[in-house]
Amino acid sequence: MAKDPLQTLAELYGVDTMYTDVWGNLRHTSEESLLRTLQLLGAPMARSADAADAVRKRRQDDARQWLAPVLVAWGGQWNRFEVQLPETLLGERYHVCIDLEGGGSVEWQGSVNELPVCSRCDIEGNWYTCKSVPAGYELPYGYHRLAFTVGDRQAESLLIAAPTRAFSGSDDKGVGSLYFRAGKSDGSLSAGDAAVKTPDPFSEERLWGVFLPLYALRRKSSVGAGNLSDLEALMEWTAARGGNLVATLPLLATLWELTDDPSPYNPASRLFWNEFYLDPSRIPGIEACPEAREQLHAMETAVASHSAGRPRLIDYPAQMAGKRRALELLAAKCFEPSSPQRAALAQYCREHPELEPFARFRAVGEREGQAWPQWPEPLRSGALSDADYDEDVFHYHLFTQWQVEQQLEASTQHARRLNLLWYLDFPLGVNGAGYDVWREPDLFVRGASGGAPPDSFFTKGQDWGFPPLHPDRLRRQGYDYFICALRNHLRHARILRLDHVMGLYRLYWVPHGFSAADGAYVRYPMDEFCAILTLESHRFGARIVGENLGTVPHAVDEAMLRHGLDDMYVLQYETNPEKGPTLRRTPPTAVASINTHDMPQFAAYWKGLDIDDRLGLGLFTPAEAAAEHARRGTLRAQLVAFLQAERLLDADCADTPDVLTILEACQAYLAKSPAKIVQVNLEDLWGETEPQNRPGTYREYPNWRRQAQHPLEAFGEIPAVIQVLATVDRLRKQSATEASKPES
Repeated sequence: MAKDPLQTLAELYGVDTMYTDVWGNLRHTSEESLLRTLQLLGAPMARSADAADAVRKRRQDDARQWLAPVLVAWGGQWNRFEVQLPETLLGERYHVCIDLEGGGSVEWQGSVNELPVCSRCDIEGNWYTCKSVPAGYELPYGYHRLAFTVGDRQAESLLIAAPTRAFSGSDDKGVGSLYFRAGKSDGSLSAGDAAVKTPDPFSEERLWGVFLPLYALRRKSSVGAGNLSDLEALMEWTAARGGNLVATLPLLATLWELTDDPSPYNPASRLFWNEFYLDPSRIPGIEACPEAREQLHAMETAVASHSAGRPRLIDYPAQMAGKRRALELLAAKCFEPSSPQRAALAQYCREHPELEPFARFRAVGEREGQAWPQWPEPLRSGALSDADYDEDVFHYHLFTQWQVEQQLEASTQHARRLNLLWYLDFPLGVNGAGYDVWREPDLFVRGASGGAPPDSFFTKGQDWGFPPLHPDRLRRQGYDYFICALRNHLRHARILRLDHVMGLYRLYWVPHGFSAADGAYVRYPMDEFCAILTLESHRFGARIVGENLGTVPHAVDEAMLRHGLDDMYVLQYETNPEKGPTLRRTPPTAVASINTHDMPQFAAYWKGLDIDDRLGLGLFTPAEAAAEHARRGTLRAQLVAFLQAERLLDADCADTPDVLTILEACQAYLAKSPAKIVQVNLEDLWGETEPQNRPGTYREYPNWRRQAQHPLEAFGEIPAVIQVLATVDRLRKQSATEASKPES
């Protein structure tokens, strides 16, 4: 059957006209949603009837491009590539030039007529021939520029020569020479770069570590949220118990002056950090600035007074305001003519040219008092002058970003000295009012939001609020933004988790004005994303983890397996009464855990408190909640039976054993597994029932605000904490020993 022009156009722009939902049903994208999504992608059409003309225009544009904007040479082996040329050029000679990232070039030429033909096509009366150009080169890994010239016409592409598989440890064979933690901050390579020969925790056969959001971490001396000094203390505590890693949530920049939403997954930028996590007491010069110390003391006194007798909820605006007053004084001291810090900061700005535009953006935003889409022109379009902002605010943002980078690097070095890995999270999107969208307005589609279609939990779908990246424009840019954002994290993280890794393959767009149930899936070039990830992972010696929970297309799991991206195994996600008592075995490629930050704590899950939450939010009727409680009861019985069969619970234990006993058995199951990494949520170990985040809520619950029930110093005094971590450490080492034994 002939395809409808609108369907053909959707295929050309990479928009799915149908998809399979979580229940296995085929859902068709509505014509209205399809039309609006295509318009946002740049299709020249006002109504569906314009689809045929838009198809012709798209095909003409594609034909004129000759080369794909991005090409990949896996393993550096590059044998051929394709070009689509107008047949008027078939009698000409061609010239190929590859400018290599590390310097030098590769060139060759020949006759177009002699190139093998792949296919021919007629586009509006103009014939094009697709030719295969032989290459036969082994390219050094990197980002190279390819120019293909015929006569006086030229086409260019980014050529990514990437390892086939991501970094998995310092013993990687064949590509280990790329691993350099001491290389340039932008991740680029030069002839003098070499691998760093230091002890590496990845050499351990079975790794384990702990998870706790940094804002939730506190010590007995702490007032307010955790900071980077507290993180280093947690690293020491974990290493002393045999752990190999500490995991935290994103620590990225937030527009404190415009929002009271502290979600780490709604950052102002993926290129800059959140000064909220600075420890001002460690900033050079504070001892010589009594006014700054007085401001910190006043803030701490106010926070302590406000928190007395109340739940430990973080008042971000109050704490940030108090900390800022101290940081402003320190920034002013730094910019005094006699300050020894001033030259160092100036040098840092020269080495990081993106910092000054970010600081100007923040300073202009504070003067305007509103988000950048409401700024007057020409500010909105990026033309800023010194008269548009206050110099002291500009200096404040320069200074604090410099200092947070210094403290992040200190934490990174501290982890290295402890032979510990730092596990960071890379959020899927950024706030539409933030710096990245202002900096790269053409890359982001501001007329839509990323989200998810209806599922069993969110029956009306989800609208996450952030603008999605435009796939074609990102490719034409050569992925510069994505690479810069990755490197910003990989300078510090030895394990980087990609939030919603399915977004590298397809992302559900919700056009503004449409319900979350009426969105459309837009495709992305996952192969090219994977090439960047494998290359950057080797350059920084970091493992990449993809959050592949939920309804994951087979193509995503296959690409992750093919390219060595670790996946996730979440025990609470694997339990299912309909599938019986047997859990899926933990794969060796997985980061295994009981739950995630978006799931209920184990004690709450075991007791069904999350079901009551959903009832209170109107996501369940009373009858549905009762049925789900009954289902959870079956699940509990099945999990107990499974753990008994695995000899992790006594066969004669009570029908309803203590929740911490069950938790320890679950952690033991994961610890014994072949999973490379096991992550322990510290709050589970003392039976916490309040989640850090209830997905789909904002004002209803204090998400991302709750501090840990116990200070760090008390962790070692809680029997369950010590017992469970000792069990995990013992079984991880035992399973590693057994795995290393030769088969008989």
